[in-house]
Amino acid sequence: MIPRRRFVMAMAAGTLAPLAGRARAQAAERISRVGYLFSFVPAQGRHLWEACRQGLRALGYVEGKDVLLEPRWADGDHERLPALVKELLALKVDVLVTAATPASRAAKAATRTTPIVFVAVAEPVRAGLVQSLARPGGNVTGVSLLTPELSGRRLKLLSDIVPGLRRVVVLRNPANLSHDVFLEESRSAAGSLGLGLEALQARSAEEIDRAFDAAAASKADALIVFDDPVLWSHRQRMVILAARWRLPVMYGYREFADEGGLISYGPARPDLYRRTATYVDRILKGASPAELPVELPTKFELVVNLNAARALGLAVPQSILLSADEVIQ
Repeated sequence: MIPRRRFVMAMAAGTLAPLAGRARAQAAERISRVGYLFSFVPAQGRHLWEACRQGLRALGYVEGKDVLLEPRWADGDHERLPALVKELLALKVDVLVTAATPASRAAKAATRTTPIVFVAVAEPVRAGLVQSLARPGGNVTGVSLLTPELSGRRLKLLSDIVPGLRRVVVLRNPANLSHDVFLEESRSAAGSLGLGLEALQARSAEEIDRAFDAAAASKADALIVFDDPVLWSHRQRMVILAARWRLPVMYGYREFADEGGLISYGPARPDLYRRTATYVDRILKGASPAELPVELPTKFELVVNLNAARALGLAVPQSILLSADEVIQ
């Protein structure tokens, strides 16, 4: 005879063992999967990808244990974005992080249910990604680039560096809707500074070459490169062309100055990418993108390359050097 108490405990253990096993299996199956869609090539964007990962690690996530990360790269070809979005959605990602406007628009066009967290989008409302910054609505939210408001500052910096600045050319990617806003802001700022402004277009290496040739032929005093993942992917080429034509160029991303460009001013991009982790974390814990306000940049960088300035015969004012976050000697 088995004592009643031992019999009940044995029966309970036998009943609970399969349940515990199923619970463990279900917990293993619940590991979250996050997709990342980048427009640029891996070699040029790994520091931004790493910033995304660092943000998650800082919140306690362990890759392969708590979360699976699925990065995809369009290699500077916007036409590949829809197929890459489809590939990530087929993996049933819990959240999709998209870098810049083209990738974000491709993701929104493909799904109304999977949560999307964008980063480095200049005008998310005008791009049709969210209803408003405070209450995005739908399945999309994220971190705005908000660089159009910096157009006046960039033009003023150029006018302080380039003596007798009168005519400026801006380089835009016609496939990037944000550049309509950039151009609008730049024309307004140029008018207030008494500067003439012309726009040139480029979305490939060959078109970049032609644009720089045209800028030099038109006797432009300086050039501004609008923020764009495709143009950013060709930054080494543009820095070389600027030096060849002895053309002072203002860039939005510090990587241009690191590569030898004259000056850059804009949001600190690794910080923006790192902050996507907060959105991913909140969404995985049940928050709705519709109720998560879009964040604006809080950190901006001014980087000056004195080697490039000397090569162009320019003397950078002391006031700019003192306000710079970094001066490359």
